[in-house]
Amino acid sequence: MKNILLIGGSYGIGLEIATQLYKDHNVTVASRTVGNLPKGVRHIPFDVTKHTITNFDIPETIDGLVYNPGSINLKPFKMLSPEAFAKDMNINCIALVRLVHDLLPILKRSKQASLVFFSTVAVQLGMPFHTSISAAKGAVEGFAKALAAEYAPNFRVNVIAPSLTDTPLARTLLGNDDKKEKMGKRHPLKRIGNAADIANVAAFLLSDKSSWITGQVMGIDGGMSTLKL
Repeated sequence: MKNILLIGGSYGIGLEIATQLYKDHNVTVASRTVGNLPKGVRHIPFDVTKHTITNFDIPETIDGLVYNPGSINLKPFKMLSPEAFAKDMNINCIALVRLVHDLLPILKRSKQASLVFFSTVAVQLGMPFHTSISAAKGAVEGFAKALAAEYAPNFRVNVIAPSLTDTPLARTLLGNDDKKEKMGKRHPLKRIGNAADIANVAAFLLSDKSSWITGQVMGIDGGMSTLKL
């Protein structure tokens, strides 16, 4: 039974990951809110931009780490201040770097820990109104690959790069069925993603079934990043 730590996990993709894993693993969610977490999941009240994870009661060994916090700040570049870029960079990347740095000794105690981060399809494609989030998530991808190289084979690091997924974070973009249908048509598989689509891959990357996979950015995006129909 592995010790899995989810940073953020009280709703959306994080909640789905916790729900899939808690029956077979010791799952701890560190997040600002409890949400609808299953009773078998341990919760730590935690804000990644304010708190230090090692100040909390966390497992002595961590076999799986998932970093879920993120942002969707889609505006024309001219309307984004440098401060907006800094805010997106902080929540998506700088806080992640700080967290992993603090957890290094604990991760290294595992036989082979698996770290899972999140990016976006927009990093590969180049999409208008995505300058801030693409810059932040591009930094996550670079950090993950370098970290994977430096700490192999001690632990594995992979990134999931979804396209638009039906979660509370994307609610403003998917507020009704018409919007969902319109966005779905932009994907070769003709639908938007859901939390389970992404959580399924995260669960796989945390498992021993993916033990020969590291340093990868996996596009879970309905074919958007690679197919043109």
